Amino acid sequence: MASLRLFSASPRAVLEGLGCWTLRPASPRLFSLCCVDCAKHQGSPGKKLLSEKKLKRHFVDHRRVLVRGGRGGDGVTCFHSEPRKEFGGPDGGDGGSGGAVILRADRQVKSLSLVLSRYQGLDGEDGGRKNCFGRSGRPLHIRVPVGTLVKEGSEVLADLSHPGDEYIAALGGTGGKGNRFFLANDNRAPTTCTPGQPGQERVLFLELKTVAHAGMVGFPNAGKSSLLRAISNAKPAVASYPFTTLNPHVGVVHYEDHQQIAVADIPGLIRGAHQNRGLGFAFLRHIERCPFLLFVVDLSVPEPWTQVYDLKQELEKYAEGLSRRPHAIVANKIDLPQARARLPQLRARLGQGAIALSAATGENLEELLLRLKELHDGHVAVGLELGHQPLRW
Repeated sequence: MASLRLFSASPRAVLEGLGCWTLRPASPRLFSLCCVDCAKHQGSPGKKLLSEKKLKRHFVDHRRVLVRGGRGGDGVTCFHSEPRKEFGGPDGGDGGSGGAVILRADRQVKSLSLVLSRYQGLDGEDGGRKNCFGRSGRPLHIRVPVGTLVKEGSEVLADLSHPGDEYIAALGGTGGKGNRFFLANDNRAPTTCTPGQPGQERVLFLELKTVAHAGMVGFPNAGKSSLLRAISNAKPAVASYPFTTLNPHVGVVHYEDHQQIAVADIPGLIRGAHQNRGLGFAFLRHIERCPFLLFVVDLSVPEPWTQVYDLKQELEKYAEGLSRRPHAIVANKIDLPQARARLPQLRARLGQGAIALSAATGENLEELLLRLKELHDGHVAVGLELGHQPLRW
């Protein structure tokens, strides 16, 4: 009973740690930035606040899940017993069917982080006397984000792209037959009954088609995590050594018209990532699920423009056309003297559209947020022309 309770618990796959910024008009400037306090600091005064490490959850965009339908209840053998009725006949009822495991797309769920690795459906009850059938097991619903792909091996079984879409991941077992089922003219007192059948068992792979609206792409120590902290309340780890970020983090930017844009901090790539160097396939898979990209360049290193060339080359070798998606070039660390001196050379080679900013000091973040909104509006317009509903956060 303990294992059933463990596997049958409904997951609450709510992504925590999503931060947000608000853009609203102000009189002296076109836009003003104000940070919205995170909800985790709004607890009751008497309750002890959890540490940031305990509150932090990584964004998970793929999950391997073992699903098993509930077992059907057994049929029973019994005979009707009543005073002054000697031959009442068989009255054993059938067992109930096992409960199915169903995946349901929910708009309020953003990540697969709290989806368990195993789910067991509820078993059906056994049959009873007086031709009573056993109760069937209730279906177990698993909430997953909108845009979840359900795969078995390399085959795509379902695309849960709309809120409320459901997919039966595992069927419940059929209930057994009681001896009443075997009553026949040549067998008036059957003693045969059958057990319930086990539920369907499958190993499924869940993947998100879209991790976020925008994905930040760059080499290690380019300042992607610092930039995500600067434009949202997400709290990815920041340190001076490479590969500080090993899992994607998502922050949300809020605009004055209640529009929300999700930005993902993708772990840093290295040269040769398309050959799976440095967990390249795992990181490139996250980039493939972002409609538009932000190439983050460390402006303090010599010849920073070569980083953009190398990043586009890695993306193109991994998936053709990936480097040609709508994007913006972000030149970070403009607060350093050597970085500001290299900015004219960068724009001469990559164009004047490169956005120079500093995640550490917040310099010129407004230009990035305006460019981010332009990319999102363009993506939504193209999707509506194709009949696709935009991803909402």
